[in-house]
Amino acid sequence: MIDITKLSSRYFVRSLEASDIDTVVELYRQNTIFYKYTKARPTIEDVQDDMQATPPGIDFSAKYYFGFFDNQELVAIMDLVDGYPEADLAYIGFFMMDMKHQGKQIGTSIICEVTDYLRSLGKTAIRLAIDKGNPQSSHFWKKNGFKVLKEVDVDGWTKFVAEKRLNAKGTVTLDD
Repeated sequence: MIDITKLSSRYFVRSLEASDIDTVVELYRQNTIFYKYTKARPTIEDVQDDMQATPPGIDFSAKYYFGFFDNQELVAIMDLVDGYPEADLAYIGFFMMDMKHQGKQIGTSIICEVTDYLRSLGKTAIRLAIDKGNPQSSHFWKKNGFKVLKEVDVDGWTKFVAEKRLNAKGTVTLDD
């Protein structure tokens, strides 16, 4: 079980609820580049779906949809699934920063803290999908140690499955 309050020493981390939907939609809408490369849209309905969606065969208790807050300000959103696609892995279904916090290494520091915590739980890797063609996402995840494993088609949208392997010290294992 993941304790989301331990995912950051800098930010207050809490689950996002129905009362947060308007704030989440606003953060989504700022990130126009993301929506050029995915079928998702920044709507209330899509946020509601994001809050509830789990991979096939995964119980909702393994899903964490939460925000990183600086005081009352939502800085970033993450959707994290414990034990997917294998028990010793974690899956980031979604990560998005507030636009005014991008380009300041804040996202990287959040991912570093998340990685360290997941490693401390015994996770051996973190997996995610990157929308093909999205230069911002591709750059961010590569910079943070994720390596593309394969290309897949998801309902007509091409995505790259990427993974960051964790060794005993929580660093990346490079196969290059």
